[in-house]
This record gives sequence, structure tokens and C-alpha cells, in this order.
Amino acid sequence: MRTVLTILRKDLLLELRGLETLPAMILFAIVTFVIFHFGLNRDTIDGQLAAGVLTVTLLFAAMLGINRLFVAEREQGGFDAFLLAPVDRSAMLLAKALALFAYLAVLELVAVPAFGLLLLGPPLGHALPDLLATLALGDVGVAVIGTLVAALAVRTRARDLLGPLLALPLLVPIVIGGARATSPALALGHPSGPAARWLLTLGLYDLVFGLIAFALFDFLLED
Repeated sequence: MRTVLTILRKDLLLELRGLETLPAMILFAIVTFVIFHFGLNRDTIDGQLAAGVLTVTLLFAAMLGINRLFVAEREQGGFDAFLLAPVDRSAMLLAKALALFAYLAVLELVAVPAFGLLLLGPPLGHALPDLLATLALGDVGVAVIGTLVAALAVRTRARDLLGPLLALPLLVPIVIGGARATSPALALGHPSGPAARWLLTLGLYDLVFGLIAFALFDFLLED
């Protein structure tokens, strides 16, 4: 756990000093909301359309963070130093997943209120508890899958292209589950909470890919 916290602290300090990833993710999300605002030619949206716009925008913004997750290790020899250290290899997986989860949480702190201001018809306040629960489950899946894909793509020449090509198909169930779970809370009239089956689907998907990432990460790191 000490190794995990050390790597996580290093990543967060690098981001705070350089501000290379989070501002780009936040700006991308806000610009995308503005484009949807004019592209749909509607003042407000709600229900399934609102859930789809929010989920897809957050997913594409997350791809910017995924592509840069291991860049510092690749460019500064961090992989070799970590492999030489007498520590558990899975510590880097957990630390990077936590760092990406933190990026997504900060992104949503800005992007969700911006979405409510620019596009959402129903008041955002009543939907927040259900929305936060769904986003948290989705963020766990994106963090785990994104870390696994970033570790696979970072040593290739076309990592900026290969990362999204590998990650997006794997993230489709999270988009479907997240959009279906949030659409009742974003509906006009009498909003209801997310369907339990979609929350269970997200949780199960997170668990399955967490186990897959844990099993494969050592081999990816050594290769």
C-alpha cells in the first residue's frame, strides 16, 4: 500500500505542477456541451437524450487522460526503475487506476454543473444523488479499463490512436449502463432513481475487468 500511495502522490504532484491533463479534459467536455447545445438546436434536453450526451461526453474526455496516463514513465524511464524495485507489480496498476479515477472525479465536478447550465432541462439538484452513484460506478470501470489499455498501448508508436481503438469497444457496456441508469433521474415530470439492474451491470462489469487487469498487468509491464 505504501508503494501505491507513493506512485499516486507522484502522479498527482506532476499533474498539479504541469496541468497537462485535467485542463484539457475539462475544456474538451465544456466545448462538447456547447457544440451539442447548438448542434441539437434545442435549449434544453432531458431523459435518455440528456443521459446519452452526458455519458458520451465524459467518456471522450476521459480518453485524453487515458492516453497520457503512462507517458511520464515511458519518457523518463519509470518502467525500468519500477521493474528493478523490490515491490509488487500490481501496485502500479492500482495507483494509476486511482489517479485516473481522481482525474475523472475532478472532471465531473466541473462538467456536470456545466451540463446542467448549458443543456439540462430538469433541475440538476434532485438528480445529483442518483447521478453520483452511477457516475462513481462508471468511473471505476473507466479507470480500470483505461489503465489496462494505456499500459498496453504506451510502448507503441501509435499510442494516441491505438488507445482509443482498444478502449472504446471495451467501454461500450459502461456507456450503455451509465446512460440507462441516469436517464430516469434526468427525466422531466416525475423522475425516479436508477434501475437496480443497470447499477448491478456496471458493478459486475467493473469487477470482471478489475480481475482481468490484475491478472494481465504483470505481463504487460514486463513486456
